[in-house]
Amino acid sequence: MSERAPAPGSLALIQSLVNTLDVRTGADSLDTAEGRARFGLPEDGLPAARELRESLRAALLAHAGHPPHRAVTPLGELLAAAPLAVTVDPADGSAALAPADARPLLSRVAAAVAEALIAGTWTRLKACEAADCHWAYYDRSPAGRGRWCSMQGCGARAKMRRYRANRTEGT
Repeated sequence: MSERAPAPGSLALIQSLVNTLDVRTGADSLDTAEGRARFGLPEDGLPAARELRESLRAALLAHAGHPPHRAVTPLGELLAAAPLAVTVDPADGSAALAPADARPLLSRVAAAVAEALIAGTWTRLKACEAADCHWAYYDRSPAGRGRWCSMQGCGARAKMRRYRANRTEGT
């Protein structure tokens, strides 16, 4: 898991939701009352939250150029059910998309995606390429080509595997 700084703005919500599941161990913080409270989730909202989490993970893997980790409901289909409203600040006339109802997690995620699209940061939120990780991270690299949540962990392991494979092929 990553030592990287959290994603900026409302992308932190998405990053934190995706990272509620440790793929390596199977530990899911949504299994705890405290974990659900962080997202304002009632226990009966768990199936929908997990479906949203895995659809987000698939989108973040796509941002990094990787195939989905498994078959999921397309994120666009889920987000279509979350009504957004255009808000306009009377003081300066600035406009934003906000959840029509800020209580449901789906609505907050839809607003976060919309905000990130406007800011140009949506595709910088990615999921680690390591199959036993898929941790969400924000790619701050200049070229936007980050592949792993951590160069010290997942990146180093991948490079070592590639080195060993190349060495074996050469002998």
